[in-house]
Amino acid sequence: MGNLVFDFTVDKATKTVTIVKEFAAELSLVWEAYTKQEILDQWWAPKPWESKTKVMDFEVGGRRFYAMVSPEGQEHWSIQQYTSISPKTNFKFLNAFSDKDENPQLPGSEWDLNFTDLNGTTKVHITIYNESLERMEQMIEMGFKEGFTMTLKSLEELLTNLSQK
Repeated sequence: MGNLVFDFTVDKATKTVTIVKEFAAELSLVWEAYTKQEILDQWWAPKPWESKTKVMDFEVGGRRFYAMVSPEGQEHWSIQQYTSISPKTNFKFLNAFSDKDENPQLPGSEWDLNFTDLNGTTKVHITIYNESLERMEQMIEMGFKEGFTMTLKSLEELLTNLSQK
């Protein structure tokens, strides 16, 4: 398999973060890991935090409302509003932090996730556009790169375990 690609680029001029990650797993399994609540909640938070989904309707116009929960029980809520879905190739959503009652803190960010089958390996190309440079800088200062890198490592381990079943 060799080395799998992992690239994380921040472009302040375009207010965009680009993440490219290859996984040693079949496309259908990687797609499910990003789109099924029971799998998402196993990896969509940097350890020791956990992801807890309250609502998930993976359809255009649907949403995922979830919290990242610290070991002490501190909750950080977010809403993902799905705007476009092309099965097993692409989906897009608007993401905003929110309170526990689903009141969004705008502006948010636009996520565009592309999935490519590379003969048994899957490439995920994520573009995150922020309306506001301030919000993007806040995300970066909060440790988004380190946190998301840890999160993708958790996904990689989970996919290895799921692939062996």
